[in-house]
Amino acid sequence: MASILDEYENSLSRSAVLQPGCPSVGIPHSGYVNAQLEKEVPIFTKQRIDFTPSERITSLVVSSNQLCMSLGKDTLLRIDLGKASEPSHVELGRKDDAKVHQMFLDHTGSHLLIALSSMEVLYVNRNGQKVRPLARWKGQLVESVGWNKALGTESSTGPILVGTAQGHIFEAELSASEGGLFGPAPDLYFRPLYVLNEEGGPAPVCSLEAERGPDGRSFVIATTRQRLFQFIGRAAEGAEAQGFSGLFAAYTDHPPPFREFPSNLGYSELAFYTPKLRSAPRAFAWMMGDGVLYGALDCGRPDSLLSEERVWEYPEGVGPGASPPLAIVLTQFHFLLLLADRVEAVCTLTGQVVLRDHFLEKFGPLKHMVKDSSTGQLWAYTERAVFRYHVQREARDVWRTYLDMNRFDLAKEYCRERPDCLDTVLAREADFCFRQRRYLESARCYALTQSYFEEIALKFLEARQEEALAEFLQRKLASLKASERTQATLLTTWLTELYLSRLGALQGDPEALTLYRETKECFRTFLSSPRHKEWLFASRASIHELLASHGDTEHMVYFAVIMQDYERVVAYHCQHEAYEEALAVLARHRDPQLFYKFSPILIRHIPRQLVDAWIELGSRLDARQLIPALVNYSQGGEVQQVSQAIRYMEFCVNVLGETEQAIHNYLLSLYARGRPDSLLAYLEQAGASPHRVHYDLKYALRLCAEHGHHRACVHVYKVLELYEEAVDLALQVDVDLAKQCADLPEEDEELRKKLWLKIARHVVQEEEDVQTAMACLASCPLLKIEDVLPFFPDFVTIDHFKEAICSSLKAYNHHIQELQREMEEATASAQRIRRDLQELRGRYGTVEPQDKCATCDFPLLNRPFYLFLCGHMFHADCLLQAVRPGLPAYKQARLEELQRKLGAAPPPAKGSARAKEAEGGAATAGPSREQLKADLDELVAAECVYCGELMIRSIDRPFIDPQRYEEEQLSWL
Repeated sequence: MASILDEYENSLSRSAVLQPGCPSVGIPHSGYVNAQLEKEVPIFTKQRIDFTPSERITSLVVSSNQLCMSLGKDTLLRIDLGKASEPSHVELGRKDDAKVHQMFLDHTGSHLLIALSSMEVLYVNRNGQKVRPLARWKGQLVESVGWNKALGTESSTGPILVGTAQGHIFEAELSASEGGLFGPAPDLYFRPLYVLNEEGGPAPVCSLEAERGPDGRSFVIATTRQRLFQFIGRAAEGAEAQGFSGLFAAYTDHPPPFREFPSNLGYSELAFYTPKLRSAPRAFAWMMGDGVLYGALDCGRPDSLLSEERVWEYPEGVGPGASPPLAIVLTQFHFLLLLADRVEAVCTLTGQVVLRDHFLEKFGPLKHMVKDSSTGQLWAYTERAVFRYHVQREARDVWRTYLDMNRFDLAKEYCRERPDCLDTVLAREADFCFRQRRYLESARCYALTQSYFEEIALKFLEARQEEALAEFLQRKLASLKASERTQATLLTTWLTELYLSRLGALQGDPEALTLYRETKECFRTFLSSPRHKEWLFASRASIHELLASHGDTEHMVYFAVIMQDYERVVAYHCQHEAYEEALAVLARHRDPQLFYKFSPILIRHIPRQLVDAWIELGSRLDARQLIPALVNYSQGGEVQQVSQAIRYMEFCVNVLGETEQAIHNYLLSLYARGRPDSLLAYLEQAGASPHRVHYDLKYALRLCAEHGHHRACVHVYKVLELYEEAVDLALQVDVDLAKQCADLPEEDEELRKKLWLKIARHVVQEEEDVQTAMACLASCPLLKIEDVLPFFPDFVTIDHFKEAICSSLKAYNHHIQELQREMEEATASAQRIRRDLQELRGRYGTVEPQDKCATCDFPLLNRPFYLFLCGHMFHADCLLQAVRPGLPAYKQARLEELQRKLGAAPPPAKGSARAKEAEGGAATAGPSREQLKADLDELVAAECVYCGELMIRSIDRPFIDPQRYEEEQLSWL
């Protein structure tokens, strides 16, 4: 039995094909090319399972990939289709002649009920091997079971419904727990709820389905041979354990609503279609005597679940009198009828038979057909064979059916991933709407198709439907690619022309005022649409031409604003002398380039408002770019013109801190022409440093000279440090101003004296004012009476100079006394120095035999040594070694040179005569040994190494040389 269900690896034995309706090769009107490169897979594919049963198959059920079949009367075969090679056999343990009547498997594939012909029911759980009889169920021939999909689990069924052949509906609950010998029974309870009647008496409950809607309501559909009953109600709060008793109790006094049909097969069967596992069913199909009642299930309806009901008659040769259907299963768009020798598939949309699959006689007559809702696979069986149907891409050609039914929304939904089919649907829908005179809808559909643009446009033009044509053009425009610039230009221009023509026709008609406003709003919406912005911007030149040709200045300005073509807007306002509106546009959009362009025009008409706008923009504007406009404006020389120019230039200089020379030069020219009282103040505020002023000094000098502003010229001369010219010009204005200029060259006394002499000469010769001349003499200490006397004429008497001469003589006398005092102090200082030198020659120090060198701590008298006044004593070589590191590089080099020369000098000769001879020879050859020693002492022993500046300069030097730090550190370990 290891190869019972090796169908996942075995080859296909036979296929029943439902061919699609599309042609294999074709070029539709839409422009799409639909070429079928390989044979399309059929919708329904039948496969025989490679399995030969040891006994005849009496029943088969499948759910959640779990397959259970009964063989003979005493064997149960269970297969997990995920592990088809590991089947499980369970013996029912029946010794009587009872046969398996029906089997029922819940939606989880965990709970299996086996109804026997002896009115007994057995229970088998997927996780157990034990067959357990249900004692409470005894005496009932079970025909149907309504599983609880909301509460059912692998361990418990929850409250379920059981329909019997006697017409009774029971409520029961099963538990998978297995106790010992005295453990609890699997059937927790089994109680009657309702009895279904038909033609005055109870009728077998052929089918039972229990569902719960999204709003919490419960629904039960039960069928007999001729009737379909509906039980609808809402369970009480916290009444989950009560199951369905409350639902059926509502129908105690009155029967539930039902549908009844006259014909009778002797049985019926109900099938549901559920899109996804554990979701609400969407459609139903009831197989009964008159055909198949098909419809949708709508859980939101208050009175009935069933909607869109329709009875499909059985195909030819199928029915109660001919070949009755044995079972029915429902897929998304088909229901399949099982007959004794074939399977027929019927489309639920058209009622047409799309599949008629005959079975070979060698397999025997077909018994039943079931569907696994979790996988969507269909299973059919005879007593000797098992077959499986795969359903693949069932919705592939549904769009054609909906299209023929003019249900375009559904047709588009089922061909969204097939552009060629979608185009066909849209074209058909557009034609349909056009025939129905729904032109706007037609235009929207045509715009989505690949139909010829010219044909569609002509259709609307011939029908005089400009509004629909505009809608079509707009949608076509929105679908263009970025590279299709030519088409975009054509469409935008055409749309603009359509709107303008329509507005022109409606304008002035009082009866069409509302329509005119609506059209105007639509046109503005089109112009401002973000989707069309790119194309409108590319076509803005042609659109402006159209607007101008129609004389629609309002929309011309509106469109220019949308395109941010503010230059055109401002130019329009200026042409119509609406200067304030033009300035408002400039101020609102704050574009510096537009200000530069239109300021020359605006300043002639609204100068104050324009300057206010300039000031508001502040540093965003380059004042240099605005100078031409100010120059042209202020050429008239009127006070208002000059004042506005000065106001903006002062803002740039004082507030913005502009340093551009052109701005300062222009402000100077404005001051010189229109506000001379501010000229000198500006120059003085700019400072007296020629390197810090921002105006051109030569230009300022020429400008002030041209306009006769002498004081300003004097200031510029001072900044240029041309003091002589400043004094000369100042003498023409004010002597006091000349005096201020004369005191400026503080470091050049000769120049100051020269300048004061100029002033004195002017005062004496030009003004002939002796008193003022004397005042000048008193103001400048550099001038003496003898310097001024040559300027006076010969006839001036000495009385005018008496005080000045006396003052000069007194100054000379005082100066002589000062010199005498300084000479006396110098003589006394020289005497003190000579006395100190005499005292120094007699100073001495005492060295004891036990004294040691302050550096090496060895006896001092062993080697030549130095004794300092502070008391420190050093060997000569120790002092040299201590002083050398602290000396500058050039002194170290000098020290080495002295040591080298001293070592090369001859030793001193003994005897006075020979010593003098040696000194004479050394004098001729170079410095003597004594001189070298003196130079060395001056370099090394000028101060104590411990008490002098050398020690102070070495305060930041580390005690241990960094290069020897590690060595020193290791020596301490």
